[in-house]
Amino acid sequence: MGETTMDKLSRAHLEGLALELTERQFEQVPVLRGFCDGTWTDRDYYTRFMIETVLQIRLDNIADAYALYKASFGDYRLAAKLAKYLADEIGHEGMFVRDLAALGVTLDEINATEPFPGTARTMAYLRLATDQRGPAPVALWDWYLEWWSDRYAPALVGRAAKEFGPQCARGAQAHIDLDGSHGHDDMMFETTAQAVELYGSPRSAYADLKIFIDYNSEQFVELYDATVGARAAT
Repeated sequence: MGETTMDKLSRAHLEGLALELTERQFEQVPVLRGFCDGTWTDRDYYTRFMIETVLQIRLDNIADAYALYKASFGDYRLAAKLAKYLADEIGHEGMFVRDLAALGVTLDEINATEPFPGTARTMAYLRLATDQRGPAPVALWDWYLEWWSDRYAPALVGRAAKEFGPQCARGAQAHIDLDGSHGHDDMMFETTAQAVELYGSPRSAYADLKIFIDYNSEQFVELYDATVGARAAT
């Protein structure tokens, strides 16, 4: 039976799907499982990961602002939630910039770095999806980032602090703590559920999540190839 207007986005199904797809990702992408569970790290890999985090936060803020613009023509309650999340997150790349300075990377070097193609594809998809379907895909993407961070960032950041020194991970840890204190995972699921109800469908949301994790896998393959893989090839 097809979806009806009464269908609701299931958090249990969404989280279960995210876990299933991430497990598949771990099987396909080199070193990613160890990086995420804190059993493996590498200075070059971690540093480039943090650079990409800064670049992606900047791009995410643009995607969030565009989704907010689109929502402003619809339900003001949804627009208010998107605005609050954007206000909470804007400028947070500075936390990671400070960590990167401790790792020996300057702001000029960060600004001169091109985002990975997988990152660019994600942002292009979000822009097109927002044009076609409204803010629901961006809200879901934000939820996925919060879910991923809650689940994996503490271990990978903790391992980096032990390996490279606490000064190299203070900003990342502060960001983890801030997200937790603001309840961003819960907040963005509620926002996503409302956006899906107004603008989309659960089926579209589950399909979007698969696309996001596929693009995320591309990013991590590109990260490996640019660091550990490049060293092994020399």
